[in-house]
Parts: sequence; structure tokens; C-alpha cells
Amino acid sequence: MARDYYGILGVARNASADDIKRAYRKLAREYHPDVNPDPEAQEKFKEINAAYEVLSDPAKREIVNLGGDPLAPGQGAGASAGPFVGFQDIMDAFFGGGATARGPRPRTRPGADAILRLELDLHETAFGVEAPISVDTAVVCQTCNGAGTAAGTHPTTCETCHGRGEIQSVQRTFLGQVVSARPCPSCQGYGSIITHPCAKCGGDGRVRARRNLTVKIPAGVEDGMRIRLANQGEVGPGGGPAGDLYVEIQERPHDIFSRKGDDLHCRVTVPMTAAALGTRITIKALDSEETVDVKPGTQPGSSLRIRGKGVPHLRGTGRGDLHVHLDVRTPTKLSSEEERMLRDFARTRGEEVAELSRQKGGFLSFMRDAFNGQA
Repeated sequence: MARDYYGILGVARNASADDIKRAYRKLAREYHPDVNPDPEAQEKFKEINAAYEVLSDPAKREIVNLGGDPLAPGQGAGASAGPFVGFQDIMDAFFGGGATARGPRPRTRPGADAILRLELDLHETAFGVEAPISVDTAVVCQTCNGAGTAAGTHPTTCETCHGRGEIQSVQRTFLGQVVSARPCPSCQGYGSIITHPCAKCGGDGRVRARRNLTVKIPAGVEDGMRIRLANQGEVGPGGGPAGDLYVEIQERPHDIFSRKGDDLHCRVTVPMTAAALGTRITIKALDSEETVDVKPGTQPGSSLRIRGKGVPHLRGTGRGDLHVHLDVRTPTKLSSEEERMLRDFARTRGEEVAELSRQKGGFLSFMRDAFNGQA
């Protein structure tokens, strides 16, 4: 006669897997030999383990429901398994540990994130833009709507694992027989097999396609920043939820301005006379023209700051500054009259000027004579 495994654990025949596990933990704590040394308790503990092994296995539980006993001699692998379940289940009974969830892998899984690099010029990153983009990602297969099966068909239960998605093996240890599990090689752990896959997606439930989107670039973004578009990435296997799409900004170099944070920098060349006497110059900023004064006596390497004419702040109000760096230009060619006037000016200021250009054939002759010790 088949043993009453439900009665051993004290659960109803329609008990859920969680109800069976709770009942096993409660009884195992009560009858474990380390807790209850009574010989009868040891026998009871073996019965409890055997009952849990059977009822926690859908295939063996089905045999019980049909009136059989999977642990009886001649009933296949269950007979040699013995009345002991996995060591992890015993530990869970005493310490309440959460065992790894068993069961088949879901075919529908979340998709991966995707990244796209977008080139923009300085004006677009500074003031924002709505940019069209094209992205190649996995999308839901429209033929099977993500199911992965041909029209009118459905996945069939795997005959190897009977829908569990895993195959169990038993090893004998000093604690008894330990049950381990590995993914079913026939269904790769899904518990079902797609015998008639969709012709378009091959059973994956998704295909690759090009989509056109519009991304709104906020004012003030910088090179290397990423903008997240939720649920616009790769669709997951089985038509699972899509990941996110990240748009990475690449700012093109500007002909005039360089950028440091929200500040802009540019270089302007002014004549030597203008730097000495002072002048007024007009600067074309990103969105306006600004007139600034160059003070008399300005030295090479000096800079001017125009407040609020840089890049708008990404978070908050206001803008950075525009820094104008001045390069003082010294004339390279002078007429005789210009040279005479400069020499007179130098003498007026008491500044000594070497007249190299007038000595013995000019500068090269002077250098040759100096090298020969004749200067």
C-alpha cells in the first residue's frame, strides 16, 4: 500500500508548495535527531524527509496523486534515492534560510540598455535642440507578438524534465543523500520546447529594426553627458520589457571658442599700438555682439571677461562668462620711416635699441663676425 505522504506532513492534498515547505520545516525542527534523541523520533524524521522529497517534486507528487508510491521498490530513480532530501532543505528547516527558487526559466526577460552617440555643435549644446536620431535595436516581433511560436501553435512541455526546467541528481554523503539540480539540457531550463518557432524571429520573440526618434537636448549639456530615454532600448527575449536608451553627447570643436564648463574662451589679436594707446573692439559671442574696451598699456597675455555670455547653466538659472584673451601683435616689417619713428620714440623713452640691421651687411653679418671674434 502506498504511503500517505500528505498525512505524514499533515497537509491537504491541494496544499501549495509553500504550505508543504512550511509543514516540513516545522516537523523537521521537532523530530531532528540532534533535538529529539528518541529512536522513534529518528524514524519519524526519516518519514518526514521522504514525504517532503516526494511532495516537493511535481513529477513524484503526480505519482502519489494517481495512487502510486515513487519511493517504493521498482518505481524508478525514486526508489534508489532513499528517504533523504537535500542538505539545503534541512538547513532551511532549522535556520530559516531562503533556498534558491526552483522551477523553469521564464522565456520573457527584460531587455538590455542601448547607447547612441550624438554629435552636436557648440550652439546646440549651449541652447538645446530637438535632434532626430535613428537607432537599431531589437523590437517585438509583429508576426508572433513576442510569443516566438508559429501561428496557431504553443510551446509543449519538455518530456525530459516534465516542465521543471531542471534535472536532479542524487549523491550519497555522510549526512545522507544530497539532491542537486542542473538545467535541463533538452529545453535549456525553460521547461517547455517551441516545436514550431515563428518563421520571422526564429522563436526569440523579437527582431532587429531601425527606428526614428526625436531626443530633446536640454540647454547647457556638455561633451560626454548622457541623456536617458526610458524603455527605448533593446526589447527582451520573448517580447520582454525594453531597456533604456542612453544618448551620449559629443560636442564638435568650435572654430573660435573653446569651452571649460559653462565658460567660453577665445583669443583676439590687437596691434601693438592699440594695446599701448587703448582701443575698443567688438566681439561676436554665441548669440550677440559685445563691445569691450582695451585699456591703454595692455600687456600680452591679458584677458577680458564678459559676464553672462557663456553657456547657460544646465541646472539652475544664469550663464557662464566669456573670457577674451588678448594677443598683442608686433609688426614684422617696417618701412624706413616707421623704423625711424620707432627709434625716435625709443630714444625719447630712454630705451636702448640695437641697430643690428645697419651693421656690416645686416644681422647675419653681425652673427658671423661675432662667431669669428670680430664683432
